[in-house]
Amino acid sequence: MSNVSTLFSPFRLDGLHLPNRITMAPFFAGYAHGDGTVSPLLLDHYREMARSGAAMIVVENIGVHETGLGSPFMLRADDDRYLPGLERLAGIIKEEGAVAAAQINHAGRYAHTPQRLAPSPFPTGEVVPQEMDGKDLDTVRQAYADAARRLRNAGFDLVEIHGGTGYLLVQFLSQRTNRRRDAYGGSLENRMRYPLEVVEAVRDAVGPSYPLGYRFLADECLPDGIGLHETSIYAAELQKRRVAYLSVMAGTYDSFFLPDYLAKEKEQAYMVDFAARIKSAVPTTPVIAAGRIQDPETAETVLSEGKADLIGLARVLFVDPLWPKKAKGEVTEPMVRCEPTCSLCMKRVMKGKPAFCSQWPREKREAFLARCGESAAEAQQDLDG
Repeated sequence: MSNVSTLFSPFRLDGLHLPNRITMAPFFAGYAHGDGTVSPLLLDHYREMARSGAAMIVVENIGVHETGLGSPFMLRADDDRYLPGLERLAGIIKEEGAVAAAQINHAGRYAHTPQRLAPSPFPTGEVVPQEMDGKDLDTVRQAYADAARRLRNAGFDLVEIHGGTGYLLVQFLSQRTNRRRDAYGGSLENRMRYPLEVVEAVRDAVGPSYPLGYRFLADECLPDGIGLHETSIYAAELQKRRVAYLSVMAGTYDSFFLPDYLAKEKEQAYMVDFAARIKSAVPTTPVIAAGRIQDPETAETVLSEGKADLIGLARVLFVDPLWPKKAKGEVTEPMVRCEPTCSLCMKRVMKGKPAFCSQWPREKREAFLARCGESAAEAQQDLDG
């Protein structure tokens, strides 16, 4: 669109050149093989995302340790045997002209494993996780570092530490889930200690000049959860450690299904105000804003008003991989919008099924389902539900 200018202006991100301000925010689709290796479906998905015109593509939720896998269809980087597939994945993204980023994560109490590790035995449903002892802390910290080094060696341009969605690092930060009485619990200073140690360990592993991003939780959106008054302080600590950016989000799996959150997330740009608050706390650190930014005009306003430096598209890009080119005017077809009342993609991955979008053209949906060996009748049950 001719009136969109900042959105398509270049940006320098810790030594990396971005030709525009559009990034693909992490979006878990459940496309990996069951053993954590890269699948052909996943390669094709990221090839399509990289061809979209977005400047940076963030590959989501790569497991750093076997105790922290959040899904049986989650990519892994906890062993050298995963390197060949990860190298191919990074190469495909870069071949299409996009910056390739890899997000690393430990799910903590949300892990899809028989024995879950967490800061404290705070229950998740009927499962009570095991409180991490000193050995666990050392093992997992080193696992983050080792995974980041592997991903750097696999050819990714940067690594993003997952500090959002209520996963392990948030579980340490939040007084709600961190009930420890040692140096890692109690005061905010203590609760920040382990996440910051992880950042420092990763920094040491990848080197001082390698870009290191951070998926940042601004607010748990829970009455007793961590909020902006504490996360703003944490953001300043991350800025001291020279993170390349903060990709700001709000909410966790404990709040995503609450009525207030469900109503809020149907609104366009519903997480932008959180990004703006964090941006004001760390003015020299680039901030990515996300949260159903459907229209280029909205994205332009976010940038021009200084609420963020970059735009993150997740479901918006999943439903319409041509969004950036349509926004720029290179493709004249109407944009396909993410339907606010639909949560098919999340429902599918929560059931351990690969995600598809209800707004995809029928031919694309049918081809996808055939590739996954799933009948239209089976998929219709998810669409109807």
